[in-house]
Amino acid sequence: MDLRDFPHTGNGNGNLPPISPTTYARDWSAYNESQTQEKALFTLLLHGLCEPLPALPQEAGRPRLPLSDMVFAATYKSYSTFSGRRFMTDLREACASGYISRAPHFNSIFNYLELPELTPVLHQLITESALPLKTIETDFAIDSSGFTTSVFCGLWRSEKYGKDKQKIVHNWLKAHVMSGVRTNVITSVEITPRNGADSPQFAPLLKDTSRNFDVRRVLADKAYSSHYNLELAESLGATPFIPFKSYSKAGKRSQTWNRLFHFYSMHQEEFYAAYHKRSNAESTFSAIKRKFGDFIRSKTQVAQVNELLCKFLAYNVCCLIRSMHELGIEPNF
Repeated sequence: MDLRDFPHTGNGNGNLPPISPTTYARDWSAYNESQTQEKALFTLLLHGLCEPLPALPQEAGRPRLPLSDMVFAATYKSYSTFSGRRFMTDLREACASGYISRAPHFNSIFNYLELPELTPVLHQLITESALPLKTIETDFAIDSSGFTTSVFCGLWRSEKYGKDKQKIVHNWLKAHVMSGVRTNVITSVEITPRNGADSPQFAPLLKDTSRNFDVRRVLADKAYSSHYNLELAESLGATPFIPFKSYSKAGKRSQTWNRLFHFYSMHQEEFYAAYHKRSNAESTFSAIKRKFGDFIRSKTQVAQVNELLCKFLAYNVCCLIRSMHELGIEPNF
Protein backbone atom coordinates (compact mmCIF):
# COMPACT_ATOMS: atom_id res chain seq x y z
CA MET A 1 0.00 0.00 0.00
CA ASP A 2 1.55 3.27 -1.13
CA LEU A 3 0.58 6.85 -0.38
CA ARG A 4 1.62 7.80 -3.92
CA ASP A 5 -1.33 5.80 -5.23
CA PHE A 6 -3.79 8.33 -3.84
CA PRO A 7 -5.19 10.75 -6.45
CA HIS A 8 -3.75 14.27 -6.14
CA THR A 9 -6.20 17.13 -5.71
CA GLY A 10 -4.18 19.43 -3.43
CA ASN A 11 -2.35 22.59 -4.34
CA GLY A 12 0.95 21.34 -2.95
CA ASN A 13 1.76 24.46 -0.96
CA GLY A 14 0.42 23.26 2.37
CA ASN A 15 -2.50 25.71 2.41
CA LEU A 16 -5.69 23.80 3.16
CA PRO A 17 -9.23 25.03 2.44
CA PRO A 18 -11.58 25.58 5.38
CA ILE A 19 -12.84 22.27 6.75
CA SER A 20 -16.60 22.02 7.06
CA PRO A 21 -17.99 20.11 10.07
CA THR A 22 -18.46 16.40 9.42
CA THR A 23 -21.67 14.77 10.59
CA TYR A 24 -22.53 11.09 10.65
CA ALA A 25 -25.97 9.56 10.32
CA ARG A 26 -27.11 7.28 13.14
CA ASP A 27 -29.72 4.56 13.15
CA TRP A 28 -31.51 5.75 16.26
CA SER A 29 -33.85 2.78 16.35
CA ALA A 30 -30.90 0.34 16.51
CA TYR A 31 -29.04 2.56 18.97
CA ASN A 32 -32.03 2.81 21.30
CA GLU A 33 -32.51 -0.95 21.15
CA SER A 34 -28.87 -1.58 22.05
CA GLN A 35 -28.98 0.81 25.00
CA THR A 36 -32.22 -0.52 26.46
CA GLN A 37 -30.89 -4.10 26.33
CA GLU A 38 -27.26 -3.35 27.17
CA LYS A 39 -27.11 -4.55 30.77
CA ALA A 40 -28.72 -7.93 30.06
CA LEU A 41 -26.52 -8.51 27.03
CA PHE A 42 -23.44 -7.29 28.89
CA THR A 43 -23.66 -10.01 31.53
CA LEU A 44 -24.40 -12.63 28.86
CA LEU A 45 -21.42 -11.71 26.67
CA LEU A 46 -19.07 -11.22 29.62
CA HIS A 47 -20.01 -14.68 30.90
CA GLY A 48 -19.20 -16.13 27.48
CA LEU A 49 -15.79 -14.47 27.53
CA CYS A 50 -14.88 -15.50 31.09
CA GLU A 51 -16.31 -19.03 31.23
CA PRO A 52 -13.38 -20.77 29.40
CA LEU A 53 -10.74 -19.25 31.69
CA PRO A 54 -8.66 -21.93 33.46
CA ALA A 55 -7.85 -21.77 37.15
CA LEU A 56 -4.72 -19.90 38.17
CA PRO A 57 -1.85 -22.16 39.27
CA GLN A 58 -1.53 -22.50 43.04
CA GLU A 59 1.07 -24.43 45.05
CA ALA A 60 -0.11 -23.79 48.60
CA GLY A 61 -2.59 -21.87 50.70
CA ARG A 62 -6.32 -21.54 50.77
CA PRO A 63 -8.00 -22.62 47.48
CA ARG A 64 -8.66 -19.68 45.23
CA LEU A 65 -12.06 -18.75 43.90
CA PRO A 66 -12.63 -19.63 40.21
CA LEU A 67 -10.80 -17.23 37.91
CA SER A 68 -13.80 -17.02 35.57
CA ASP A 69 -16.02 -15.86 38.45
CA MET A 70 -13.58 -13.25 39.70
CA VAL A 71 -12.81 -11.71 36.29
CA PHE A 72 -16.55 -11.55 35.65
CA ALA A 73 -17.11 -9.88 39.02
CA ALA A 74 -14.27 -7.35 38.66
CA THR A 75 -15.29 -6.35 35.12
CA TYR A 76 -18.99 -6.20 35.97
CA LYS A 77 -18.15 -3.96 38.94
CA SER A 78 -16.25 -1.60 36.62
CA TYR A 79 -19.27 -1.54 34.34
CA SER A 80 -21.62 -0.70 37.21
CA THR A 81 -19.34 2.10 38.55
CA PHE A 82 -20.61 1.19 42.05
CA SER A 83 -18.47 0.71 45.13
CA GLY A 84 -17.72 -2.88 46.11
CA ARG A 85 -20.38 -2.93 48.81
CA ARG A 86 -23.19 -1.41 46.74
CA PHE A 87 -22.30 -3.69 43.83
CA MET A 88 -23.15 -6.85 45.77
CA THR A 89 -26.84 -6.76 44.79
CA ASP A 90 -25.93 -6.92 41.09
CA LEU A 91 -23.46 -9.71 41.79
CA ARG A 92 -26.04 -11.80 43.65
CA GLU A 93 -28.44 -11.37 40.73
CA ALA A 94 -25.70 -12.52 38.33
CA CYS A 95 -25.16 -15.59 40.52
CA ALA A 96 -28.90 -16.36 40.51
CA SER A 97 -28.83 -16.14 36.69
CA GLY A 98 -26.02 -18.71 36.54
CA TYR A 99 -23.27 -16.41 35.30
CA ILE A 100 -21.03 -17.20 38.29
CA SER A 101 -20.95 -20.20 40.62
CA ARG A 102 -21.32 -18.07 43.75
CA ALA A 103 -21.24 -14.43 44.76
CA PRO A 104 -17.83 -13.66 46.33
CA HIS A 105 -17.27 -11.18 49.15
CA PHE A 106 -16.46 -7.70 47.88
CA ASN A 107 -13.03 -7.90 49.51
CA SER A 108 -12.29 -10.99 47.41
CA ILE A 109 -12.73 -8.89 44.25
CA PHE A 110 -10.21 -6.37 45.56
CA ASN A 111 -7.78 -9.16 46.50
CA TYR A 112 -7.91 -10.63 42.99
CA LEU A 113 -7.09 -7.25 41.47
CA GLU A 114 -3.84 -7.38 43.43
CA LEU A 115 -2.66 -10.50 41.54
CA PRO A 116 0.01 -9.86 38.84
CA GLU A 117 -1.19 -13.07 37.12
CA LEU A 118 -4.46 -11.33 36.33
CA THR A 119 -2.88 -8.71 34.05
CA PRO A 120 -2.08 -10.98 31.05
CA VAL A 121 -5.49 -12.61 31.40
CA LEU A 122 -7.22 -9.23 31.05
CA HIS A 123 -5.03 -8.33 28.05
CA GLN A 124 -6.06 -11.60 26.42
CA LEU A 125 -9.76 -10.96 27.05
CA ILE A 126 -9.55 -7.43 25.61
CA THR A 127 -8.11 -8.92 22.43
CA GLU A 128 -10.74 -11.67 22.29
CA SER A 129 -13.57 -9.21 22.86
CA ALA A 130 -12.46 -7.24 19.78
CA LEU A 131 -12.11 -10.25 17.43
CA PRO A 132 -15.79 -10.40 16.35
CA LEU A 133 -15.17 -7.02 14.66
CA LYS A 134 -12.10 -8.08 12.68
CA THR A 135 -14.05 -8.08 9.40
CA ILE A 136 -15.30 -4.56 10.11
CA GLU A 137 -12.14 -2.74 11.20
CA THR A 138 -9.23 -2.08 8.83
CA ASP A 139 -8.21 1.46 9.85
CA PHE A 140 -6.85 2.02 13.35
CA ALA A 141 -5.94 5.02 15.50
CA ILE A 142 -3.37 5.23 18.30
CA ASP A 143 -3.43 7.67 21.18
CA SER A 144 -2.87 7.92 24.95
CA SER A 145 -4.71 9.42 27.90
CA GLY A 146 -4.35 9.63 31.67
CA PHE A 147 -6.54 8.05 34.34
CA THR A 148 -6.39 9.52 37.84
CA THR A 149 -5.46 7.31 40.80
CA SER A 150 -6.07 7.72 44.53
CA VAL A 151 -2.35 8.22 45.20
CA PHE A 152 -1.05 11.77 45.71
CA CYS A 153 2.05 12.80 43.78
CA GLY A 154 3.14 16.18 45.15
CA LEU A 155 2.68 19.91 45.26
CA TRP A 156 3.15 20.83 41.64
CA ARG A 157 1.50 24.25 41.98
CA SER A 158 3.97 25.27 44.69
CA GLU A 159 6.82 24.43 42.32
CA LYS A 160 5.29 26.37 39.44
CA TYR A 161 3.49 29.27 41.09
CA GLY A 162 5.02 29.54 44.56
CA LYS A 163 4.24 28.15 48.01
CA ASP A 164 1.27 30.47 48.51
CA LYS A 165 -0.62 28.50 45.81
CA GLN A 166 0.02 24.96 46.98
CA LYS A 167 -2.19 22.18 45.70
CA ILE A 168 -1.84 18.45 46.19
CA VAL A 169 -2.60 16.54 43.01
CA HIS A 170 -3.30 12.89 42.34
CA ASN A 171 -0.98 10.61 40.43
CA TRP A 172 -2.26 8.97 37.27
CA LEU A 173 -1.65 6.07 34.90
CA LYS A 174 -1.20 6.57 31.18
CA ALA A 175 -3.12 4.26 28.86
CA HIS A 176 -1.81 3.81 25.30
CA VAL A 177 -4.56 2.39 23.09
CA MET A 178 -5.08 1.26 19.52
CA SER A 179 -8.72 1.31 18.45
CA GLY A 180 -10.71 0.78 15.28
CA VAL A 181 -12.04 3.97 13.72
CA ARG A 182 -15.46 2.56 12.77
CA THR A 183 -16.69 0.98 16.00
CA ASN A 184 -13.97 2.45 18.29
CA VAL A 185 -13.34 -1.01 19.73
CA ILE A 186 -9.98 -1.37 21.50
CA THR A 187 -7.68 -3.93 19.89
CA SER A 188 -4.58 -3.45 22.05
CA VAL A 189 -3.60 -1.51 25.15
CA GLU A 190 -0.41 -0.74 27.07
CA ILE A 191 -0.37 0.82 30.55
CA THR A 192 2.60 2.94 31.66
CA PRO A 193 3.35 5.39 34.51
CA ARG A 194 2.20 8.97 33.99
CA ASN A 195 5.47 10.01 32.31
CA GLY A 196 5.50 7.09 29.84
CA ALA A 197 6.48 8.28 26.34
CA ASP A 198 4.04 7.75 23.46
CA SER A 199 6.33 6.84 20.57
CA PRO A 200 7.84 3.61 22.07
CA GLN A 201 4.32 2.19 22.52
CA PHE A 202 3.57 2.40 18.80
CA ALA A 203 5.38 -0.84 17.97
CA PRO A 204 3.81 -3.15 20.59
CA LEU A 205 0.32 -1.79 19.89
CA LEU A 206 0.66 -2.20 16.12
CA LYS A 207 2.29 -5.63 16.29
CA ASP A 208 -0.34 -6.92 18.69
CA THR A 209 -3.19 -5.66 16.51
CA SER A 210 -1.61 -6.95 13.29
CA ARG A 211 -1.63 -10.49 14.65
CA ASN A 212 -5.44 -10.51 14.61
CA PHE A 213 -6.56 -7.76 12.23
CA ASP A 214 -5.89 -6.71 8.65
CA VAL A 215 -4.36 -3.31 9.40
CA ARG A 216 -4.48 -1.23 6.23
CA ARG A 217 -4.08 2.23 7.73
CA VAL A 218 -2.69 3.37 11.07
CA LEU A 219 -3.33 6.93 12.23
CA ALA A 220 -1.44 8.74 14.99
CA ASP A 221 -0.39 12.26 15.94
CA LYS A 222 3.06 13.83 15.73
CA ALA A 223 4.21 12.26 18.99
CA TYR A 224 4.55 8.94 17.12
CA SER A 225 6.51 10.34 14.18
CA SER A 226 9.82 8.46 13.91
CA HIS A 227 11.83 6.56 11.29
CA TYR A 228 11.30 3.26 13.09
CA ASN A 229 7.52 3.64 13.45
CA LEU A 230 6.99 4.53 9.80
CA GLU A 231 9.15 1.66 8.58
CA LEU A 232 7.47 -0.78 10.94
CA ALA A 233 4.00 0.18 9.69
CA GLU A 234 4.98 -0.32 6.07
CA SER A 235 6.72 -3.63 6.83
CA LEU A 236 3.43 -4.88 8.27
CA GLY A 237 1.48 -3.79 5.18
CA ALA A 238 -0.12 -0.73 6.78
CA THR A 239 -0.09 2.82 5.42
CA PRO A 240 0.97 5.22 8.22
CA PHE A 241 -0.83 8.55 8.45
CA ILE A 242 1.36 10.39 10.96
CA PRO A 243 1.97 14.15 10.55
CA PHE A 244 5.57 15.32 10.55
CA LYS A 245 6.88 17.80 13.08
CA SER A 246 7.66 21.36 12.02
CA TYR A 247 11.40 20.75 12.07
CA SER A 248 11.29 17.42 10.20
CA LYS A 249 13.16 17.11 6.91
CA ALA A 250 14.27 14.51 4.42
CA GLY A 251 17.59 12.74 4.92
CA LYS A 252 19.62 9.67 4.08
CA ARG A 253 18.56 7.55 7.03
CA SER A 254 15.28 6.14 5.68
CA GLN A 255 13.78 6.03 2.19
CA THR A 256 10.36 5.34 3.71
CA TRP A 257 10.64 8.50 5.80
CA ASN A 258 11.68 10.55 2.75
CA ARG A 259 8.85 9.30 0.55
CA LEU A 260 6.17 9.86 3.18
CA PHE A 261 7.64 13.23 4.13
CA HIS A 262 7.44 14.45 0.55
CA PHE A 263 3.89 13.18 0.19
CA TYR A 264 2.90 14.92 3.44
CA SER A 265 4.53 18.17 2.27
CA MET A 266 3.07 18.20 -1.25
CA HIS A 267 -0.34 16.52 -0.87
CA GLN A 268 -1.73 17.66 2.45
CA GLU A 269 -5.36 17.61 1.32
CA GLU A 270 -5.21 13.90 0.59
CA PHE A 271 -3.28 13.28 3.79
CA TYR A 272 -5.72 15.07 6.09
CA ALA A 273 -8.73 13.59 4.30
CA ALA A 274 -7.68 10.26 5.78
CA TYR A 275 -5.97 11.55 8.92
CA HIS A 276 -9.15 13.14 10.30
CA LYS A 277 -10.27 9.67 11.39
CA ARG A 278 -7.60 9.80 14.10
CA SER A 279 -10.04 11.85 16.16
CA ASN A 280 -11.88 8.58 16.83
CA ALA A 281 -9.14 7.81 19.36
CA GLU A 282 -10.24 10.89 21.30
CA SER A 283 -13.84 9.68 21.08
CA THR A 284 -12.81 6.29 22.47
CA PHE A 285 -11.23 7.79 25.59
CA SER A 286 -14.11 10.23 25.99
CA ALA A 287 -16.66 7.38 25.90
CA ILE A 288 -14.71 5.31 28.44
CA LYS A 289 -14.31 8.18 30.90
CA ARG A 290 -17.90 9.38 30.61
CA LYS A 291 -19.33 5.89 31.00
CA PHE A 292 -16.97 4.26 33.49
CA GLY A 293 -15.20 7.23 35.04
CA ASP A 294 -11.62 8.47 34.80
CA PHE A 295 -10.74 7.66 38.42
CA ILE A 296 -9.02 4.46 39.63
CA ARG A 297 -9.94 3.46 43.17
CA SER A 298 -7.27 0.79 43.82
CA LYS A 299 -4.27 1.69 45.94
CA THR A 300 -1.41 -0.52 44.68
CA GLN A 301 0.16 -0.30 41.23
CA VAL A 302 -0.78 -3.84 40.16
CA ALA A 303 -4.39 -3.40 41.24
CA GLN A 304 -4.58 -0.02 39.50
CA VAL A 305 -3.43 -1.52 36.19
CA ASN A 306 -5.88 -4.42 36.50
CA GLU A 307 -8.76 -2.12 37.41
CA LEU A 308 -8.04 0.06 34.38
CA LEU A 309 -7.89 -3.01 32.12
CA CYS A 310 -11.30 -4.04 33.48
CA LYS A 311 -12.67 -0.69 32.32
CA PHE A 312 -11.35 -1.33 28.81
CA LEU A 313 -12.79 -4.84 28.75
CA ALA A 314 -16.19 -3.54 29.86
CA TYR A 315 -16.02 -0.87 27.16
CA ASN A 316 -15.25 -3.45 24.46
CA VAL A 317 -18.23 -5.56 25.47
CA CYS A 318 -20.42 -2.45 25.15
CA CYS A 319 -18.97 -1.86 21.65
CA LEU A 320 -19.97 -5.40 20.72
CA ILE A 321 -23.51 -4.85 21.95
CA ARG A 322 -23.87 -1.69 19.89
CA SER A 323 -22.40 -3.45 16.83
CA MET A 324 -24.84 -6.35 17.25
CA HIS A 325 -27.75 -3.98 16.73
CA GLU A 326 -26.25 -1.49 14.28
CA LEU A 327 -24.04 -3.77 12.15
CA GLY A 328 -25.61 -7.20 12.62
CA ILE A 329 -22.53 -8.70 14.32
CA GLU A 330 -23.12 -12.01 16.12
CA PRO A 331 -20.35 -12.54 18.74
CA ASN A 332 -19.53 -16.15 19.42
CA PHE A 333 -16.86 -16.83 22.02
